[in-house]
Amino acid sequence: MIPVRGFEGRTVAVFGLARTGLAAARSLVAGGAEVALWDEKPAARAAAEAEGFTLTDLSAADWSKFAALMLSPGVPLTHPAPHWTVERAREAGVEILGDVELFARAVNDASEHRRPKIVAITGTNGKSTTTALIGHVCAQAGRDVRIGGNIGVGVLDLPDMHGGAVYVLELSSYQLDLTSSLHADVTVMLNLSPDHLERHGSMEGYVAAKRRILLNQGKGDTAVIGVDDPWGQQICTEITAANRRTIVPISASKAMGRGIYVLQGVLYDATGERAQEVADLNRARSLPGRHNWQNAAAAYAAAKGLGIAADEAAEHLLTFPGLAHRMETVAQFGRVRFINDSKATNADAARQALSSYPKAYWIAGGQPKTGGIEALADLFPRVAKAYLIGEAAPAFAKTLKGRAPVVEAGTVEVAVAQAYADAAKTGQEAIVLLSPAAASFDQFTDFEARGEAFREAVQKLAHAAKGAA
Repeated sequence: MIPVRGFEGRTVAVFGLARTGLAAARSLVAGGAEVALWDEKPAARAAAEAEGFTLTDLSAADWSKFAALMLSPGVPLTHPAPHWTVERAREAGVEILGDVELFARAVNDASEHRRPKIVAITGTNGKSTTTALIGHVCAQAGRDVRIGGNIGVGVLDLPDMHGGAVYVLELSSYQLDLTSSLHADVTVMLNLSPDHLERHGSMEGYVAAKRRILLNQGKGDTAVIGVDDPWGQQICTEITAANRRTIVPISASKAMGRGIYVLQGVLYDATGERAQEVADLNRARSLPGRHNWQNAAAAYAAAKGLGIAADEAAEHLLTFPGLAHRMETVAQFGRVRFINDSKATNADAARQALSSYPKAYWIAGGQPKTGGIEALADLFPRVAKAYLIGEAAPAFAKTLKGRAPVVEAGTVEVAVAQAYADAAKTGQEAIVLLSPAAASFDQFTDFEARGEAFREAVQKLAHAAKGAA
């Protein structure tokens, strides 16, 4: 845990008592603050009380007594409308911040010899894989690395800092909206495409939130920017003109005169006098496809930004074991392979998986995002059959009608059983792919729970097959 100081003897309101909120409450108390905790969900309140916290109904509280509001990132700050706690805080002139901002202040307040290195990663797709990959490279290079944020462990639940530590943090747009003083030694902006527009109001609002990761960087810092989309290109151009930090453009689709890029699976470093081949990513079994090539280019650039030797960084990329729920092979029965890509919560992410296989028995659906799956129309010929789940099933079925065979399966378990039966009938090599192109919150607490449901359904098939034998 990282204690957060600066609020000694004062009270901080904490709204949202899931992983982030409870971690923030512990850190604030450890730093000498008092906390007033609340959540609208009875189960969340019960969990806080079980941990020994006293609850305060913030709807009836005197907000003039609060020094700040610690808001969980899942709570709307601006769109579709500010949450009532946000409105109460603004009326009372109370500062609103998130857990990453509390972490940033703890780092900024630390003495020079205790201050760690920070790598901050964001983007629409690939954040988790890139975060895990950078952490893997750093660990293999002998660094004391801590991985967290929007992946795995909440940032304030990570071990306390020291000068030799490296914090590798995945940051969502929701977290960045609540962050102003984070100074990252290395930032990574992977890519940008429309996502979470209901929370940011527009693409401009979404991009503005993502750009906050670049705040406070200066001389000696490194910004790694993906330039395979127009928003990334514009950001790279703008911050290059500012000329305050080392800027490393990355691409998985084209050669560049300066930067780091991948062509046909080969990683090139063109940050020196001439481009040099540094790694054949076709040898990295856990990094298939162009999207993973971008992740690898970003991880290599970030490692160099931390002072890890180029040849060492390239070597460690190839030993990455992969990330759960992101194009993860969970089983193979006969000639049918099951791929868990539950992390694909939008169409762009699902595109990466569908593009990797010539044909797939595709399990998709959940809580739909703006635009649905129409953007994937060029890939529908690769869909041997679609098995649709959750709230999005009727809309996805309408989009796919006449373009690919469809069944509305309803649940992951039913979809897995039907997809396997259809794939096995062919007697050929086949892929059963969970790549939902939708959020998970209609049926699951998060994409990880959805991925585990897929894994369990596959295991159930295995047990049934063993019993039949």
